[in-house]
Amino acid sequence: MKRALALLLSAVLAPLAVPAAAAATPENDAVITWNTYAQTAIWEVARENPWVQSRSFAMVQGAVYDAVNAIAGQPYQPYLSAPRTTGRESTDAAVAAAAHRVLTALFPAQRDRLRTQYDDYLTGIPDGRAERSGIAVGERTADAMLAARAGDGVFGVEAFPVGTEPGRWRPTPPTFANAGAWSADLRPFVLPRADLFRTAGPPSLTGAAYTREFDEIKAIGAVNSATRTADQTDAARWWHDRRLGQWEINRQLAVTQRLDTVQTARLLAMVNIAASDANTACFNEKRHWGFWRPVTAIQLAETDGNPDTTGDPAWMPLLITPGSPDYTSGHGCATGSNMTMLRLFFGRDDIPFHATSADTGTTRYFTGFSDALHELIDARVWGGIHFRSADTAGAGIGAKTSVYLYLHAFRRR
Repeated sequence: MKRALALLLSAVLAPLAVPAAAAATPENDAVITWNTYAQTAIWEVARENPWVQSRSFAMVQGAVYDAVNAIAGQPYQPYLSAPRTTGRESTDAAVAAAAHRVLTALFPAQRDRLRTQYDDYLTGIPDGRAERSGIAVGERTADAMLAARAGDGVFGVEAFPVGTEPGRWRPTPPTFANAGAWSADLRPFVLPRADLFRTAGPPSLTGAAYTREFDEIKAIGAVNSATRTADQTDAARWWHDRRLGQWEINRQLAVTQRLDTVQTARLLAMVNIAASDANTACFNEKRHWGFWRPVTAIQLAETDGNPDTTGDPAWMPLLITPGSPDYTSGHGCATGSNMTMLRLFFGRDDIPFHATSADTGTTRYFTGFSDALHELIDARVWGGIHFRSADTAGAGIGAKTSVYLYLHAFRRR
């Protein structure tokens, strides 16, 4: 998978121009500020699950991008709309209006808090025609986004099908959750259909590949594993934090790579829209294949028809298993998409970055985008919640999703 992905990225990167760095982005840049505000609404307050988070961030950042791009004279293709502008509108006001309007529609229970935040932000912008016209631009791009996502399938059928045969998914201890199946039918933002990157599926229960993956995760993914190192345990828990380090990474790169406002808005829109579509493709795979999780497979190994797997009815993973089928990994799809899009956007794979997990209190450092993706694939195995093939296939779906978006949207005009 690593070699195939590298060849794919090389072919895409070769003929395409890479955005040049611009003046340093101040820490209070409107796009970064309102991305942070979006994180507060989406996660700190609403506590949305990962498969919901991705849609919310995509909607906010898509509307913000269209507003910024329009005022800048449309140097790039709009995502949805390009309101008529003179270029004299306040970009800060447009960003605030676009983000605020989408967030208020997504979270009506936060209306008062968001309005106070919005009003406080606008006090820092001089009153006058530029502010008023900037607000109008942002509201128009937000309305276009809200109209485009109406009836997109969000919060539809929640439960995945449950099976009892060997290899079939069923809810897992200790939560026995079953949630997020509607994501399989969520209308994509850019992909023409959710099953565009259908895989060949998980390995056969009686094959050598399955046996290798079974033995690997049984040993290193157990809650009481004797082979997992302290750093591997930290990585597993760090990547499992639902307050995604990816949000911090995106903002950090916008600053360290000195992106201007247009490029920051474009980056955040591309990363988040690609991640949402990758999540949809991933959950479509989950429902299609309905493959059991490692905890089920190991506890019921005596029923799998494979003489080379040995069961353990008491086996439990390090992490709590999410309430969806194993194949493909949602985190694999999301991180595969995120890291691939960052590599495509910057045209290189050697930009260092780091992020801190609130859950673990630790900071992890990476030498580049592939480095982070490879650790994520390992970390889901170390945590005992995904077979390796589910992670690698998910990363592949995420990568293909980002390449598709890079080739078909947000292009320089």
